[in-house]
Order: sequence, then structure tokens, then C-alpha cells
Amino acid sequence: MSQYYDMGDQTLWNPSNGASRLFMSQVSVYQAELGLPSGIGPMQADECQIDPVVFTAFVDALLAWHRSTSHAVMAALSEGFVATVLVLAERAGIEVTWQSAGFAEVGGLKDVQVPMAREPSEGAWAAAVQQKSRELGRFMAV
Repeated sequence: MSQYYDMGDQTLWNPSNGASRLFMSQVSVYQAELGLPSGIGPMQADECQIDPVVFTAFVDALLAWHRSTSHAVMAALSEGFVATVLVLAERAGIEVTWQSAGFAEVGGLKDVQVPMAREPSEGAWAAAVQQKSRELGRFMAV
């Protein structure tokens, strides 16, 4: 069995039910973390629609959040989800914002890794995330 993630008439991804269930659970986690809706609609009859406008804002905020974390464990935990979302964005033709501006944590509080991890440059970070997304995209059936 499989499920469909569609934007209009275009299928962006057709994962197994298990992969889809895990992904949708993570969508809920990151919507709560970012305080933003994802634009990924509910799964109904093995299909869900993705709202391009809301999804674009979610992707940009997710990338800014991911870039701004200096906590090694949080970065590692979010890496696969970020890569998966980027594959969907690319397939949808969404141009993402690679600069870290635009996301401020509530109250200015930030999780910090102790000892501090060395932060890569903006270009190195973007290249690494894009590479992970490209690698993962090969395994995401359309």
C-alpha cells in the first residue's frame, strides 16, 4: 500500500504507508516547533494535498530554524526531515530561501549544545543540506 502527496494534479511523492505515517508525525512535530502550519493537508483516502503558498513559508522557516540551531543532537534529529521536505519543495518547483534570516525563536530562547559545535559557513551548510536532499530524492518514489 502507498499514499500520495499531491500539489494540484502533480504527485510529488508516493511513499509506503509506514514511511508516510512517520513523515506525517514529524510534520506535526515541526509545525509545533515552528509555530506554523506546513501546508501539508490531512491524509484522506491515501491522498493529501499540499498548499504551495503555506508550504513555501513552512519550508523557508524550517530551513532557517535548522540553520540557526547550534545543538548537534537537534541538528542530527532534524536532518532527515529537512532533506525530505526539500525533495518535495524541489519537485513542486518551489524556490527556497537558503539564508538563515527570518526565523526567531519565541522569547529569544535557544537550545545550545555544550560543548559548542563549530558552525559551518552559510555556503557549506547549504551545500551539505542540498546534497543530503539529492541523495534522499533518489529513494522517494513519485
